[in-house]
Amino acid sequence: MVDTVLVGIVDMQGRLQGKRCGARYFLEEVLKDGTEGCNYLLAVDVDMNTVDGYAMSSWERGYGDLVMAPDLDTLRLLPWLEGTALVMCDVEWLDGTPVIASPRQVLRRQLDRLAERDLVAYVGTELEFIVFGDTFEAAWDKRYRDLTPANQYNVDYSLLGTSRIEPLLRDIRNGMTGAGLYVESAKGECNFGQHEIAFRYAEALATCDNHSIYKTGAKEIASKHGKSLTFMAKYDEREGNSCHIHLSFRSTDGAPVLAGDRDHGFSRLMEHFIAGQLACLTEFSYLLAPNINSYKRFAKGSFAPTAVAWGLDNRTCALRVVGHGDSLRVENRVPGGDVNPYLAVAAIIAAGLHGIENELELEPLLEGNAYESDKEHVPATLREAAALFTGSKLARTAFGDEMVDHYANAARVELDAYDAAVTDWERVRGFERL
Repeated sequence: MVDTVLVGIVDMQGRLQGKRCGARYFLEEVLKDGTEGCNYLLAVDVDMNTVDGYAMSSWERGYGDLVMAPDLDTLRLLPWLEGTALVMCDVEWLDGTPVIASPRQVLRRQLDRLAERDLVAYVGTELEFIVFGDTFEAAWDKRYRDLTPANQYNVDYSLLGTSRIEPLLRDIRNGMTGAGLYVESAKGECNFGQHEIAFRYAEALATCDNHSIYKTGAKEIASKHGKSLTFMAKYDEREGNSCHIHLSFRSTDGAPVLAGDRDHGFSRLMEHFIAGQLACLTEFSYLLAPNINSYKRFAKGSFAPTAVAWGLDNRTCALRVVGHGDSLRVENRVPGGDVNPYLAVAAIIAAGLHGIENELELEPLLEGNAYESDKEHVPATLREAAALFTGSKLARTAFGDEMVDHYANAARVELDAYDAAVTDWERVRGFERL
């Protein structure tokens, strides 16, 4: 019997936020009228600090309410929480108008633009994470230093190595299956204790909802096992956690539209789509890599991209084309495990639409090692990416000034916090020897 319903929204950081409602109250009240929450939920930093610079939420505006309006298509049980269901919500103002800064609304706007062209986006996200034997509480107390990884060596594709923590991986897989996700596979990765669980692609909004539910659920299940795990883009100097995003289009009647009779089996639409990705990638990178730490992944020879280039099944490029015929799709390899999926998928769609609407010509594919090429470099820091995004006419055309200014402020807040911090690296180098 369900006695609790989680009413959730996704915040700017891609986290689930919301309330636990009694089942009766949900049925009698929330189901038809939604429920309220403070509008600072879309205007705080990762520590939930109130920060200045946001037009929609401030002390001057009184930190009023927004409405969480349930999307019943997302209602599902959460098997790892007893007697509990969850519903994702759209975020509205009290008068029923959408909150533009809501990540779900940002994506919906781009999906509406696609629908005007009788196109539907299908998306798969591939999240990597690192598992530690320490509890989340112990990891906090250690300030996340000297943690014990679940594997002591590279277990990429290793069946023996993944068996070491199969009880946890199995509980995550089965929990997600019970929550309505379609599990494809699980495999080890390169960093110590690093793993990936892959899920079946779906329509874009459903995939992003599932992505956010999975990240929260995986942490909750790990905690029950007395372990912790992280999706942060770069935990240490070894391989980072990626979140490769696969995207393809179909027509509204379900027909694939990216395959055709042009070079490489592409349609003209496919060529324009990739060309748009290349044209917008640097200016939209902030939506693909939203944190200071995100940019530590972009290192030569790391399987994370540095070159703004595309190739056929070439993992050194930012854009990797895979599949053929009906399965033809583009994999964007820029995002890390810390990405907000709604914003990233919205950016990919907006970039593709820019290429399609302007019929951009596709440059030749890159063959060989993109790390050694002379192609434009993916932004190397959050500061660089934020400046490109803030000044981007393409971004303002695609997303609107309100959205761009809101997320530009989020980048400023993060950069100010980082600039004010004194790190362990600085202490080790400077305490005695400088």
